[in-house]
Amino acid sequence: MNAINSIATSTNNTSATGQNDHISALKFITCGSVDDGKSTLIGRLLVDSKAVLQDHLAGVQRQGETDLALLTDGLSAEREQGITIDVAYRYFATEERKFIIGDAPGHEQYTRNMVTAASSADAAVVLVDATKLDWKNPGLALLPQTRRHSLLAHLLRVHSLVFAVNKLDAVEDPALAWKHIQGALQAFAQAAGITVRAMVPVSALKGWNVVDAHAGWCGYDGPTLLQVLEELHNTPADTALAPAFPVQWVEKFSSSSDTSQGRRVFWGRVAAGSFAPGTAVQIFPSGQLATVAQVLDHARHPKDVPAGTSAGIILDREVDVSRGDWILAAPTPAAAPADDDFGDTPAATPAWPASRELRTTVAWMDDEPLVAGRVYWALHGHRWVKAKVKAVVHKLNINTLAEEAATQLDPNAIGHVDLLLQEAIPAAAFSQARVLGSLILVDTASHKTAGAVLVN
Repeated sequence: MNAINSIATSTNNTSATGQNDHISALKFITCGSVDDGKSTLIGRLLVDSKAVLQDHLAGVQRQGETDLALLTDGLSAEREQGITIDVAYRYFATEERKFIIGDAPGHEQYTRNMVTAASSADAAVVLVDATKLDWKNPGLALLPQTRRHSLLAHLLRVHSLVFAVNKLDAVEDPALAWKHIQGALQAFAQAAGITVRAMVPVSALKGWNVVDAHAGWCGYDGPTLLQVLEELHNTPADTALAPAFPVQWVEKFSSSSDTSQGRRVFWGRVAAGSFAPGTAVQIFPSGQLATVAQVLDHARHPKDVPAGTSAGIILDREVDVSRGDWILAAPTPAAAPADDDFGDTPAATPAWPASRELRTTVAWMDDEPLVAGRVYWALHGHRWVKAKVKAVVHKLNINTLAEEAATQLDPNAIGHVDLLLQEAIPAAAFSQARVLGSLILVDTASHKTAGAVLVN
């Protein structure tokens, strides 16, 4: 499963204005360190929101007690070892909202699975196990995986980050533990530049402050975790940018079709901006110019389609377009100088300039370290190109958040890397455009996803 290819994929058809993005289905993940109670928390959300059938609930009984973690840990290896290995998705709804939950694994070796889940999430709930921390110490240190998952969610532009401090019912002084852990989380978030939407003390095992409030516990009288989730906004689509569309599939209709008048339909998901009849476009990499004649939604109905939405595009003339090509906004003509004595025509400015050299942030997920000189397949949109690692600039120390000099990135490390591509691509900064600013690196021999790449 591509870790970054779905970064801009939205599970909700939110409006371009975003007026209803707080009531659309919310896709969120639970992450954090191993055994922090992520699967149990999701099980508690499902049970207390009445989203589990009685026969399903009976199937997770162990020695007369309900093992909530088994509601998401479905693989036989997960049940045998008592750990989460792959991402499990569950669905439930309240009177206020619908939810899609992804239970991400906490083990460091399965970080790639967490990145896959986070790449398409609207929110991330990072669990913190109070019993694993030196909660009596005001300057306590957070677990490395808590910091790593928070940083990855931040790098992947997950729209909302929520900290849930779990197992406070198992410590001697819950109020003191909550105070110190909350302070440590706030200090870390501020140092990392992470915006935190909420912090909630919870007991996933007992259900306190998950769905039902446990008033005054730990000195906390704020909303429950479910109430926080019900109010979170979905990830806004990149609608304010110039149009960009990666072609995923080319469909040829018969000449008798009323929909396309015999022309091909190019299907995919709008990456940026919006497409409507009359939009002037340029095909990448051929450079051919055309005009959008018609735009179809997922049900083949003519409709203007914004970023984050699947669409079929029909052009006003036949041009050479294949899977992996991009349909981009046409270049903007440059204004001629007032005293142009030579009659030269100024070059047009492309809406999305193409480049072969990229300065990137890489979340490395392969078992082999990333070193300069290695060559990988890079997937950008639906286009494959060869990518050579020019240099590893530095790596991020997740404990101190300092950038350290490095010659390689070890498994699960994050760092800045310079890439040289075999062919130019219309890349943009990930902070500006999710789809155009993201790639994945794939090992040329094993064909395993090796790294998630964010263009700087």
